[in-house]
Amino acid sequence: MDAASVSSHDLLRWSEALSGIARTGLGFTDNLYERERFEEVLRVAADIRVAAGHDVGADKLVEQWFGDVRRGIEGYVTPKIAVGAVVGNDRGEILLVQRADSGVWLYPTGWADVGYSASEVAVKEVLEETGVDVEPVRLIALFDGLRLGFTRIPLYSLVFQCRVLGGAVQAHPLECLDAGWFAEAALPEPLAGRGERWVDHAFRTIRGEASEVVFDPPREPPWRRVRDGDSERRSRAVLEEEDG
Repeated sequence: MDAASVSSHDLLRWSEALSGIARTGLGFTDNLYERERFEEVLRVAADIRVAAGHDVGADKLVEQWFGDVRRGIEGYVTPKIAVGAVVGNDRGEILLVQRADSGVWLYPTGWADVGYSASEVAVKEVLEETGVDVEPVRLIALFDGLRLGFTRIPLYSLVFQCRVLGGAVQAHPLECLDAGWFAEAALPEPLAGRGERWVDHAFRTIRGEASEVVFDPPREPPWRRVRDGDSERRSRAVLEEEDG
């Protein structure tokens, strides 16, 4: 990868990877030398994130990260969990919402709540965001939200296929700018993240074609950006396997 090809998204991913390593290290070590090294890594990660366009200064960001450090298992930095739902209707359309925080369009999704199973969160989020009552059918995808550009913080997105039970579309007044049913040939813009990674699979699921859970293929090493074409070829291979 040459310097000219590095994007702000690459910088963001690298910053989050480094900050996670450093904060986890600070949560598990009492060695003064190691703590100094981890603190330095945290400052480098903050500089990288600022270079990626973060609107908070590096010193403030380091202060926030230090405030998140916990001891032992509580200090192990892991991605957050979000749960989404691909909902189709009898016309083959998909239910999408325009998120109030970013203006992008995506299937209904939200943070996993303590006390709820993942499928219960999917049902709750669809009802809250769109007014549509659904039931979960099956898990269809597990995506790395940061890798796909869904978010600027590390998260895993569990995506369920859901069946409509009733209700009428009404966008949540605080969480959504708009909501509606959309055909594959008439999707709204802008779509969240790398649309080609989830749109094709979502509509294949709605049409009853997909059968396997889709996930992000491994990279070697994980923080290196996959060359253009590599992820698309691997994604196609996953979907081709589903067709048998």
